[in-house]
Amino acid sequence: MKSNITQTRLGILGGGQLGRMLIQESINLNLSVSILDPDKNAPCKNICDYFEVGELSDYETVYNFGKNVDLITIEIEKVNVEALEALEKEGVMVFPQSRIIRLIQDKGLQKQFFKENDIPTADFKLIANREELLKENFDFPFIQKLRKDGYDGKGVVKISQITDYDKAFDAPSIVEKNIDFEKEISVIVARNEKGQIKTFPLVEMDFNAEANLVEYLISPSTYSLEIQQRAEKIAIDIATSLNIVGLLAVEMFLTADGNILVNELAPRPHNSGHQTIEGNKTSQFMQHLRAILNLPLGSTEALGNAIMVNLLGEKGHEGPALYKGLKEVLKKEGVYVHLYGKKLTKPFRKMGHVTIVDNDREKAIEKAKFVKETLKVIA
Repeated sequence: MKSNITQTRLGILGGGQLGRMLIQESINLNLSVSILDPDKNAPCKNICDYFEVGELSDYETVYNFGKNVDLITIEIEKVNVEALEALEKEGVMVFPQSRIIRLIQDKGLQKQFFKENDIPTADFKLIANREELLKENFDFPFIQKLRKDGYDGKGVVKISQITDYDKAFDAPSIVEKNIDFEKEISVIVARNEKGQIKTFPLVEMDFNAEANLVEYLISPSTYSLEIQQRAEKIAIDIATSLNIVGLLAVEMFLTADGNILVNELAPRPHNSGHQTIEGNKTSQFMQHLRAILNLPLGSTEALGNAIMVNLLGEKGHEGPALYKGLKEVLKKEGVYVHLYGKKLTKPFRKMGHVTIVDNDREKAIEKAKFVKETLKVIA
């Protein structure tokens, strides 16, 4: 790492909304940011120092991009790991480390890592294809997840009866017991090279059942201190076992009987941390930069009750994006709108988010409901 941090050339693989918000914080540190993304109109295009159109899965493209920066990070896990491994050997810093990205890319390897390190998770079995799924005769209902390339609810199917086998994946997968959970929760943990670790407060998530995407989340959690501390310890244990440098989002299930089971990991800024921009003393994006630059980690203290509402493209609308109700929402005190710069909308596409911060939790929830009912992304 350069002794003068502000001279660091930062490369980000992926130019979507996470990269966009990373750049917004990078500007405050005078960092030079280069972006690689396959979309010529990616949200980061017009706010970075250098923008290159290219496939994140292509070895030569990623390798050549990385040769021109000092430090590489990611905003999406689906990248060419072999190129990152080669760059690491040549002295380019890659955070999170390539070995961690390789682990995260394969949900089967994630599950095995949980088992080997005594991390609580749902019972599971690895299968190769649909034929093997049929032979195993699993008890209904169960969940099948593709080992690779699943994201935002894609690559996950619930099998409740024999007739559902028609929609099962014919590819390497995880089959796990269907968990009767009370709430999905998340803890984001950061770790720098010196080994300093900090967690953000536990958040509670509510999902859009149709899109299987986070619809809104509430921070900090109102669950007991004991549950919050258990969840934070699990996140810290995982970050420590991985020796990760950067941010790690740990998605978990809280069951009705109080057990906490880890679902999945994301080694980058995450949708469950967007509210930290206004809701915490340090945002998840600045914390990620601090971690990968080996700077002291910032305070994660909550500044009040924060609710994050995802802005998803409306059903039946596809084309140039329009934001109906924006003026009405902006009239509300403590409401912060973040639009992601995506020109085209389609059903359930993530187009932005809104954070509501209020010392009164009930008022924050009331405002969040107003935002959800009023602000619509249409074409």
